[in-house]
Amino acid sequence: MRKGGALAPFRQPVFRAIWVATLISNFGAVIQSTGAAWMMTTLTGSPRMVALVQSSATLPIMLLALFSGAVADSYDRRRVMLIAQIVMLAASATLAVLTFMDEVVPAVLLLCTLVVGCGTALHGPSWQASIRAQVPIEDLPAAVALNSINFNLARSVGPAIGGALMALFGAAANFTVNTCSYIALIVVLLRWKPHFDHAPQPERLVPAIRTGVVAAYGTPAVRCALIRAAIFGLSGAGLWALMPLVAHDILHGNQSDFGLILGTFGIGSIGGALVATRARRQFGTERVVAMGTFIYAAGTAGAALSPTLGWTLLAAALAGSAWVTVLSSINVTVQIAAPHAVVGRCLALYHMHAFGGLAIGSLLWGSIAEATSVSTAIFVSAFALCISLILSIPLPLPGIVSQKTEEALA
Repeated sequence: MRKGGALAPFRQPVFRAIWVATLISNFGAVIQSTGAAWMMTTLTGSPRMVALVQSSATLPIMLLALFSGAVADSYDRRRVMLIAQIVMLAASATLAVLTFMDEVVPAVLLLCTLVVGCGTALHGPSWQASIRAQVPIEDLPAAVALNSINFNLARSVGPAIGGALMALFGAAANFTVNTCSYIALIVVLLRWKPHFDHAPQPERLVPAIRTGVVAAYGTPAVRCALIRAAIFGLSGAGLWALMPLVAHDILHGNQSDFGLILGTFGIGSIGGALVATRARRQFGTERVVAMGTFIYAAGTAGAALSPTLGWTLLAAALAGSAWVTVLSSINVTVQIAAPHAVVGRCLALYHMHAFGGLAIGSLLWGSIAEATSVSTAIFVSAFALCISLILSIPLPLPGIVSQKTEEALA
């Protein structure tokens, strides 16, 4: 594996261990989210309630992002990640037990999903900020891409497993598998003794949050990336939020069809992650994000208009490849451009904008689907993505960051 190559981060034992443990955890998370989304379609026929499953998972990331980022920059990131994992384990175990007891109603499902989302919000900035302690700076873009592949490997197979588990044993099995999936990462984090070149310095949280916001919006590259992430999440949430209803209402399918659509989206995402780094080097970040946004819009529109499962799978694969290409490109921009002292807070703001847009967009497109139809809401979402391309004029993303610049940032 050459220095700076796509697989170079795997030379680092800590990165390998965390990557494998995170893959196991991601499998569990995808299996649970598949179960939760489909379970809501059986508890209620309301598109708004189905979309709220996605909102409840992502809204905490928006609301807690600044707090989580300040915590990541001020406290031991390993301990923060451990606390987050334990919170998510407890919420998933509670949901599993209540489902076995047949005591789950829509409000309970949303509440447990919300708590898992809070754990994700706490974990994310500390995890991403700790990547710099796992790999050399020249391997950072590759590490970000590999982490995207990690999630999408789980998303390519996890939904099919989740659909099969639901069909055979019910949604309680999905939630139980996710509960167990946290154990590997907890063990790895307990054994890891990280060394940070820029160790977190305790700060009072309110001033720390204010410092992070000022630094992020005072850095032009980061500011543009944050706004672009929010608009992309808001516009692109239609397919994400309403995917269970694509299978249920448009195709009149079952949970296995839903799992297959999600899995195909994940397979497409892996392809996007594999080519994203090379594409940015060849075309520049702005062109890659613009092309990715247009391709995602095409895949979204295809899912809305598709009459058969085969065409829907093709649209999902196309959308998945573009989704990860756009967001990983914006993520890398923030990772590299953010000042060291506030990198956790800048990454938290990235999560806040991207997933906040996704949460609000999920509610928006769910409400539009409630008032019109699922296919109409998804098609309008695709149109909004095309309109968002004009942001490349006032808010262009920076070009390729050279290795020399990366070393200067280290």
